[in-house]
Amino acid sequence: MSSAGGIPVLILKEGTTRARGREAQHNNIMAARIIAEAVKSSLGPKGMDKMLVDSLGDVTITSDGKTILDEIDVEHPAAKMMVEVAKTQDDEVGDGTTTSVVVAGELLTKAEELIDKNVHPTVIIDGYRKAADKALEILEKIAIPVDPTDKEVLKKVAMTSMASKIVSENKEQLAEIAVDAVLHVARKVGDEYRVDLDDIMVEKKPGESLTETRMIKGIVLDKEVVHSGMPKRVENAKIALLNCPLEVEKTEFDAKIHIDTPEAMEAFIKEEENMLREMVEKVAKAGANVLICQKGIDDMAQHFLARKGILAVRRAKKSDMEKLSRATGGRIVTNLDDLKPEDLGYAELVEERKIGDDKMVFIEGCKDPRSVAILVRGGAERIVDEAERSIHDALCVVRDVVQEPKILAGGGAPEIEVAKELRKYAESLPGREQLAVQSFADAIETVPVTLAENAGLDPIDILSELRAAHDKGEKWAGVDVFEGKVRSMEELEVYEPLAVKKQVIKSATEAATMILKIDDVIAAGKTKPPKTKGPEGYGETPSY
Repeated sequence: MSSAGGIPVLILKEGTTRARGREAQHNNIMAARIIAEAVKSSLGPKGMDKMLVDSLGDVTITSDGKTILDEIDVEHPAAKMMVEVAKTQDDEVGDGTTTSVVVAGELLTKAEELIDKNVHPTVIIDGYRKAADKALEILEKIAIPVDPTDKEVLKKVAMTSMASKIVSENKEQLAEIAVDAVLHVARKVGDEYRVDLDDIMVEKKPGESLTETRMIKGIVLDKEVVHSGMPKRVENAKIALLNCPLEVEKTEFDAKIHIDTPEAMEAFIKEEENMLREMVEKVAKAGANVLICQKGIDDMAQHFLARKGILAVRRAKKSDMEKLSRATGGRIVTNLDDLKPEDLGYAELVEERKIGDDKMVFIEGCKDPRSVAILVRGGAERIVDEAERSIHDALCVVRDVVQEPKILAGGGAPEIEVAKELRKYAESLPGREQLAVQSFADAIETVPVTLAENAGLDPIDILSELRAAHDKGEKWAGVDVFEGKVRSMEELEVYEPLAVKKQVIKSATEAATMILKIDDVIAAGKTKPPKTKGPEGYGETPSY
């Protein structure tokens, strides 16, 4: 509201709030920092887990940054930007979600210190952008090139990503599964490899233990065989993939059939039966002994398929059908008349097995499968869920290295090296931008500091030790959280993909600069729900 000649002039709607200048910046930075603080304690192998309970009472136990922020119902707009940072990080590289949020929060903390010293936010933003570009350059320079198909290196990268999860006890076995799965679906395009993680199906079933988790060179369908008279196991399977129903189609419009005599009725039913028999004959004629159908299969058709000794599954998901096509080499046929022997896929074994309380169909032993499955087992549902998230992260980091074959040692070593080089670079800059670059260097050091704090170590002692080691040229010196001291991460074989570290810098810098650029927050008043009248129209309906 403003006044002109003493008369109030309403500009914004009633109930609208407005925060300007320092107040707006302080509120936004505070909200973003609270989000960073929320996930900070879950960083690293000694990080803690969060238990998240939603409004329906469903429980999620995790240390995955993206999952934590997804489950928290965030209201503040600046805090929502931090949630988006984690989402972007997960979408792009699949790991480093907690790191990116923690770094973004620290960048804003350091920026607020500069704003309090009267450094303009635009100067800070320019300095941060220059520092981020320089940091990416430094990371490229210190990265170790590797062979994208070197299983040992890929396994070490996968194990590092799982070291901070609940499944860390079984990280070696799970890392091996992740590496095998990614290398199975990797395709060479020119000099580079391409990996589509959609080609890897992750199916989870509580029961047994984590050690029973395994990779299947084929696909697992969470379906059962449709008819009890069908074989439950087929070797040397020739698989027909159908995207059309094995049912007699009903007319689209209203139609009446005049049947006057019992003979006509019988003839009508016989004709329907013959049509279904013909459909099954076409499948058998093509040489198929397994049928996976995306649509329905009529009861009568099931009976005929069972008599022919064909194993059938109905209502398979579209995504599963596509994976089956890539795994078995079969073609998805949309018209039964087009089904030919060359359209059939091949698998050594198709078998229905009881897993826990459910029956599942395993399609195994495909020749050169371009799609594979991982069946995740675990003692409890929460463990299976977290194991699935951990395997997703492991698959992502292995994919990152296969597609961009460069790695860095972990344990906060690259961050300390980047901070050291940035401080040298800051000296070459004029004016106040130099302060912003130095603040960026301090902020990036939050990663080893947080790792040390979460392991119960003294962060100041560890940081000074790390800086001293890097000044001596030990560029891979990092925090060994298990021994509680500074050691070479290369010797400990703690490796991370370069792509993850680069994305952390990009995501965190962009989020921090966007929040710093805001100096005015105008929030509309919340709309009130309409009042409901009571039974006689008097007063409001009471709430119980």
